[in-house]
Amino acid sequence: MDIKTIASGSSGNCYKVGDLLIDAGIPIKKIKQGLNYKLSEISGCLISHAHHSDHSKAAKDLMKAGIDIYVSRETADSLGLSGHRLNIIEHGKQFSIGDWKIKPLGMKHDIHNLGFLLSKGNEKVFFCIDTNYIPYTFKGLSHIMIGVNYDTGILADNVRRGAIHPSLANRILKNHMSIDTALEFFRLNDMSRIEEIHLLHLSDSNSDEEAFKSKVQQVTGVPVFVA
Repeated sequence: MDIKTIASGSSGNCYKVGDLLIDAGIPIKKIKQGLNYKLSEISGCLISHAHHSDHSKAAKDLMKAGIDIYVSRETADSLGLSGHRLNIIEHGKQFSIGDWKIKPLGMKHDIHNLGFLLSKGNEKVFFCIDTNYIPYTFKGLSHIMIGVNYDTGILADNVRRGAIHPSLANRILKNHMSIDTALEFFRLNDMSRIEEIHLLHLSDSNSDEEAFKSKVQQVTGVPVFVA
């Protein structure tokens, strides 16, 4: 499975999974660069949500470039999207893009946010980002792409030092996933077919990349990549 991070983090998110894009939170020029200017090979773009444009900035430009966009009605309305390239998707209702079968799944965030279960042949990919926790379990996944934003201890220390305002810390706690919550997700799920785990959207100041990677590898026993 060809998985590539084009951008990850609060400044913008964009990921390539086979011939699909997931999220488009950077300028289209940078997306084209990340695809080696092979935008025509992309069959569609899934957008999780519209928060602060770091997941959706290039949606309109991609549509103008001939790429179909797949979003919830709430996200489409928030972004002002319309036209024949717009495809409205709903939680739990499977649809197809080429050979891909895709099931959108509602996530736990402060605005409407979708994760995606993507299946193609023997490959089964679960993607989620910007969620407090994952209210689902899965069997037979081959790849996991999961947003893991912070470590509770690091976040608390940053609040104590005055580096982060308590109100921002509270928002992070309510709307993003900690490494401990992610580890529990891995423990609860069937990991027998997992080939790779990709950790996405780590906080610059509230995470520890090497520690996160090590902890996930210890729990899962599979290769872990940090976006």
